[in-house]
Amino acid sequence: MSEKKNPVVTEVEVTTFSQIWLTSLLEFLSGTRAFYFLVGIAALVVLIAAMFAVNAMYTGYRHAYGLTREIPWGILISGYVFFVLTSSGLCIVSSIGHVFGVKSFMPIAKRSVYLSLVTVVAGFTVIFFDLENPFRLLIWNILSPNLTSNIWWMGTLYGAYLFFMALEFLLLLLEKHRYAMLSGLLGLISLIAEVAASSNLGAVFGMLHGREFWYGPYIPIYFIASAAASGCTAIIFFTYLGYKITAEKMDRAMELSLQAVGKIWALFLAVLMFFTTWKIITGFVGGEGKVLALKEWLTGKYALNFWLFEVGFGLLIPFFLLLISGFKNLNQMFVASVFAFIGIFFMRVDLVVVGQIVSHYFEFKVTDFPVILSYKPSIYEIMIIVGAIAFCMMAFLVGEKVFKGHKTEIH
Repeated sequence: MSEKKNPVVTEVEVTTFSQIWLTSLLEFLSGTRAFYFLVGIAALVVLIAAMFAVNAMYTGYRHAYGLTREIPWGILISGYVFFVLTSSGLCIVSSIGHVFGVKSFMPIAKRSVYLSLVTVVAGFTVIFFDLENPFRLLIWNILSPNLTSNIWWMGTLYGAYLFFMALEFLLLLLEKHRYAMLSGLLGLISLIAEVAASSNLGAVFGMLHGREFWYGPYIPIYFIASAAASGCTAIIFFTYLGYKITAEKMDRAMELSLQAVGKIWALFLAVLMFFTTWKIITGFVGGEGKVLALKEWLTGKYALNFWLFEVGFGLLIPFFLLLISGFKNLNQMFVASVFAFIGIFFMRVDLVVVGQIVSHYFEFKVTDFPVILSYKPSIYEIMIIVGAIAFCMMAFLVGEKVFKGHKTEIH
């Protein structure tokens, strides 16, 4: 009779897992003073932000946040969209390599998958503190699912995406040939879950009849395109920083990979320019509420956000810097990513806030409410966003050290 083998975990695999954890711990303990200083600063900011967030829960969101019944979604929803779409974009771009086998994208795979996990956790954390009773959501999302709710699907799909991405990252760490097919399968499942989640997140906005600025079928597609642009931004930004922090010379394979990412990024920036242009053109032939929101966005109190940050920082400056760099000058590409990150965040803020500033009652000539509403984030909301950014930077620094720069073997 043939000897039976354990179909689940072998002794060698247990040893491999143990070695990964031990090696990771030793790598973290071997950091320089500068490394621990930066991690400590980021951790301190996260702690302070957590204190603000917990205090807001006890104080009551109506008192702590700058939200009103008329504008119930603020900068925390914007931050959630910013982080989860960045995570989605990292998944989309990295999948070109380790899912579809394009070798020029393989060097960015590990870092991208790791950062996609970090940013989606940051997004979940932000929205956790936006919900007045987040624990109720966690319970009833499972016990009483509402299959007709886009928000239920959003939480479920992003949860599945997080689970599959974590498994995929674990298999990428192992770098065993026998896991290659399983890793690719998990990557494909993660990609499908991510695209479904991102488009569904767009549907949360696009299917709201009462908000003319959002309503329409293009937003789910726009979210996927803007997610890909955000992912390219994050890959170039964090990869460049990773090599600067470790003071390592970037190898030729990574340089070629970033050049490929830069070209994809320029393409998606051009796509976003067309989306934005046609959104404005079609918006002015829409309803009165949509026209009012567009005027506030283009010439009113949000005009600076739009023209300087969205168009300037988020689209034009990165696009032309990429063209000037010839997709080879990494210093210019990094500067482009810095501008883009700032612009993208303002894109998310304007998308969420401008969609709510026109009063529901303007068409009924109700004089108790102004036609254009206003929103200003409180210090609590700002600190939660700052804390989420600090968490991402802290996790990035730890990841660079623990996982040795996320080196990838190309087979």
